[in-house]
Amino acid sequence: MKVLVATEKPFSKVAVDGIQKIVEGAGYTFAKLEKYASPAELLAAVADADALIVRSDKVTKEVVDAAKNLKIVVRAGAGYDNLDLAACSERGIVAMNTPGQNSNAVAELALCMMVYISRNQFTPGTGSELKGKTLGIQAYGNVGRLVAALAKGFGMKIMAFDPFVPAEKMVAEGVEVAKDLNELYSKSNFVSLHIPATEQTKGSIGAALLKEMPKGGCLVNTARKEVINEAELMQVLGEREDLKYITDVAPANYAELKEKFGNRVFATPKKMGAETAEANINAGLAAANQIVDFFTTGNKRFQVNK
Repeated sequence: MKVLVATEKPFSKVAVDGIQKIVEGAGYTFAKLEKYASPAELLAAVADADALIVRSDKVTKEVVDAAKNLKIVVRAGAGYDNLDLAACSERGIVAMNTPGQNSNAVAELALCMMVYISRNQFTPGTGSELKGKTLGIQAYGNVGRLVAALAKGFGMKIMAFDPFVPAEKMVAEGVEVAKDLNELYSKSNFVSLHIPATEQTKGSIGAALLKEMPKGGCLVNTARKEVINEAELMQVLGEREDLKYITDVAPANYAELKEKFGNRVFATPKKMGAETAEANINAGLAAANQIVDFFTTGNKRFQVNK
């Protein structure tokens, strides 16, 4: 079996060495393609791969079709919208992610972003504190739970909405449960997004919800840019001079947003959520272990396609 690590933006050397050790320790062949400059390089590299590990690299139908021996692809990270799941399913290829491995890095970033925007992006002037503010968490999964735990350390009140998590579980963890998204947004000084980009969520965060936010409210996005209705975001920021938006995924209209709204808007220069040494290593090693487990025992625990 040949396991290919294909990363336009490479893992750290420690992570790559760890992946190689796991793969070769299981008796498989290890290969890597790093910093590739064109899709053609990826197409050539996957031709004889039995397993594929990627980060944010696009595994398109063209890639799937070129990988004649491919049996499993693992996205090292939680989000998997860069994988063509339909193409994988059509070929009988198992697609997985590595949930939880980047969670702490993303959670820490979310809190840092709240501090940064509350302190006027560290420019002169009077800012505000997080203590006593209400944080609304949209999606109470791995990242959402960690954000809640960290925010409690700042003295914040926590509210969450997640129809897939039992209310009693959230209550037991000291979280107030919102009955719907309107309540979450209307009662939260900050709303932190942790939803995936799906057909149901794309463009779902727009004027109707943002207008519900209290005076001085701030939306924090460490999820995906696709979940934001960017035209409506601009509209509401124009109508509400008190609202703020901070994101780890720059919107397509960021330059215009920044020009119009200045320090009320901020986007990281490049997605930083999982950009820690620890997350880099954790996700890479998890991907390698999942592949070995799949080949040796058939374990499909983290499969995201049908």
